[in-house]
Amino acid sequence: MKPRPIRTFSVIPSLPEALMPLWRLAHNLRWAWKHDAIELFIRLDSELWERTNHNPVRMLGMISQERLEKVASDVGFLAHLERATAYLDEYMEQTGTAWFDRKYGQQEAPIIAYFSLEFGLTESLTIFAGGLGVLAGDHLKSSSDLNVPLVGVGLLYQQGYFLQYLNQAGWQQEAYEDNHFDNLPLMLERGPDGEPLVVDVQLPGRKVFAQIWRVQVGRVPLYLLDTNTPLNSRPQDRDITDQLYGGDQDLRVKQEILLGIGGYRALRALGLLPVVYHMNEGHSAFLALEHIRKLILDHGLSFAAAREAAAASCVFTTHTPVPAGHDRFPPHLMQHYFHDYATQELALSWHDFMALGRENPFDVNEPFCMTVLAIRLSSNTNGVSALHGEVSRQMWQGLWPGVPQQEIPISHVTNGVHILSWISRDMKVLYDRYLGPRWREEPGDPEVWKLAMDMPADELWRTHERRRERLVGITRQRLERQLEQRGALLSDLSIAEEVLDPEALTIGLARRFATYKRATLIMHDPDRLDRILNNPDRPVQIIFSGKAHPKDDPGKAMIQKIVDLSRQERFRNRIVFLEDYDMIVARYLVQGCDVWLNTPSRPREASGTSGMKAAANGVLNMSTLDGWWAEAYHREVGWAIGRGETYNDPDYQDRVEAEALYDLLERDVVPTFYDRVGRVPRRWVELMKASIADLSYFFNTNRMVAEYTDRFYVPLALRYHQLAADDFARAKDLAAWRERLLRDWAQIRVDSVNGELPAQIPVGQTFTTHAEVYLGVIRPEDVRVEVYLGLVNPNGELVPGRPVAMRVSKELGGQRYLYEADAQCSMSGLHGYTVRVLPYHEDLVTPIQHGLIRWAG
Repeated sequence: MKPRPIRTFSVIPSLPEALMPLWRLAHNLRWAWKHDAIELFIRLDSELWERTNHNPVRMLGMISQERLEKVASDVGFLAHLERATAYLDEYMEQTGTAWFDRKYGQQEAPIIAYFSLEFGLTESLTIFAGGLGVLAGDHLKSSSDLNVPLVGVGLLYQQGYFLQYLNQAGWQQEAYEDNHFDNLPLMLERGPDGEPLVVDVQLPGRKVFAQIWRVQVGRVPLYLLDTNTPLNSRPQDRDITDQLYGGDQDLRVKQEILLGIGGYRALRALGLLPVVYHMNEGHSAFLALEHIRKLILDHGLSFAAAREAAAASCVFTTHTPVPAGHDRFPPHLMQHYFHDYATQELALSWHDFMALGRENPFDVNEPFCMTVLAIRLSSNTNGVSALHGEVSRQMWQGLWPGVPQQEIPISHVTNGVHILSWISRDMKVLYDRYLGPRWREEPGDPEVWKLAMDMPADELWRTHERRRERLVGITRQRLERQLEQRGALLSDLSIAEEVLDPEALTIGLARRFATYKRATLIMHDPDRLDRILNNPDRPVQIIFSGKAHPKDDPGKAMIQKIVDLSRQERFRNRIVFLEDYDMIVARYLVQGCDVWLNTPSRPREASGTSGMKAAANGVLNMSTLDGWWAEAYHREVGWAIGRGETYNDPDYQDRVEAEALYDLLERDVVPTFYDRVGRVPRRWVELMKASIADLSYFFNTNRMVAEYTDRFYVPLALRYHQLAADDFARAKDLAAWRERLLRDWAQIRVDSVNGELPAQIPVGQTFTTHAEVYLGVIRPEDVRVEVYLGLVNPNGELVPGRPVAMRVSKELGGQRYLYEADAQCSMSGLHGYTVRVLPYHEDLVTPIQHGLIRWAG
């Protein structure tokens, strides 16, 4: 039955005049990392704050008028409201002293657009699924704190990600609830006529329309597209933004068209013209195509010139070290959605268009990969930890044939967390007392965090014990609610009141349940685990939480295994699984556990950020050497499970690392926790302080965003302006140069390599190498000839090789040149060298950029 047309209008709370600032406070998510503002809403109605899932907008719409009138005459509440409002005003207006302003000067308009399929900002705005979204949310918060001129772009989901519950068998079930946008901290963007601002994207046979909502994240606006509008007559079009990570590939490609192309158009509809575009994962890579199309349309550029200009302003961050985790769309699906766009709007042949997203451009059956598209149309690509950078260079080495792996142009920017969003109020008070105010203002300064080593051990320990007690309390409450929802007997409900010990060593493990994350590794030997957990003198307990993807049955089976074990009598009070993992549960866990356990199979964890949140709260990490922990770990900040070894047999790998985990618990972790002087475990507290001091300054998003700004945002903005100057003269020149080199590169060869070398030379002695190079019609100034020198491994390979630039010493005639270079070796051993030719142009980000390379022989 077709729904009847209705006219809609919004009803807003009737706030007394004295309370009107509450509406403004509620609509700026700055409150999400300002405890004083949160406490104001709790003070207004603590029960309603919990019932609304910490949503102040909905709370103001539900609270009784009687209560509002009462607090409107409460002098204490009004003083608190005035203080919270003043904090927000000061934060929003005091921009000249923020980090970006001090370093680069104030900007009138945003110059960076940050695109992500999900954003995790607060528990009440459920438009995220997990770590990728939470990282994106933290990125916006730190951009606000630093006053980086950035806007976010994403999608507004009607249902968002699923709510998790377990059936009687312990098997994950999914439920979805509609988001009511008028009851969320959102504002609908409107045009000069007062009507909702709308953008459209072309789908086969029709246009799909999306309205634009704004979330104010401190100083940073986040714009979200929503297709659930009467302008879309087809239900399937209104449902494009229904669920995050739901549906099939057809829905996914439509969502990514909307995010990339629609998001790009939304910024222009809002009058915003960013210079730099940051793609957080490959979902938004279609924006680079739209950027090219707009440059062609507005400036009359060729595709090649527009591509050079567009790529100059794009940065791409990949988060996935597993090949199966990258979006790949079959050719027929791309043909259905992009044939006209490619051939008419971009004036490309279908083959050339598909080649943009293929590892092998000549394989007509290869799917179109969004990661490949993003890499090909970006100046800079990065992974999210040092190890992930290595893995990504190996994974995508095929895009640059002949280029040594260490020179693949994929770098890394290690992830971080927005510390103010994740540490407890208790820890904030402690940091204020002993670190001073700079830990809030400059959390990336290591000198600030060194002061943590001077915090009194007993005070730090008492603070942490309070957080563990609260964690145990909230775990009991949620467990009781879980059991009630499953129809448990009263006798079973009483178990929830006794589960866990507020003084026992508490291990937390919470994450997405994917098989490579191995959440059940600690259960590898249940009998040995029993002995560890149920030691009467040194008890240990584990709290698990997390969701499996709705289509991931192996992940769901891992959850079921945990639940089954927790129901055994010997583990009933020692193991708990908390359903429906969300930001509220996450905060209690990272603030209240003693140990944060992470057991991914190396090297399949790109970064991981939950352990960073735990470390900022003084919780100690115990993890395999994967992701961020591979670069963070040393013996004074936590524990490493194994030494980073990898084995071909995954069962053997699990067995070895499970044994290592048990050994650590029995021989080090548990004894250290229970070795007390009075009530304080002195050695444990020293580890806590070292973890805070050594990790917090680096593994935070203020440092991360500043690094993105220094290395990518500002240089790319400058480069784009250079290419765009004088009617894109340099972009046109670069495109023409690239076309010539691609056409003529096959002519280049290294005819001979000669070195004046005896069989042995001393370390540090200079030697001269010559090479005869035939360039054909290519000019010497368009190439860079290098000696490539290094140690020779048993396979006869140079690892790692080191390039030394050669110079033209003589023109030999016939388009042949003699090159020479002086080089030396800095260490002893068997060395070797060869010669290679690379492109050179002053506007190239790297000579490797276009994958052209010619080696001797």
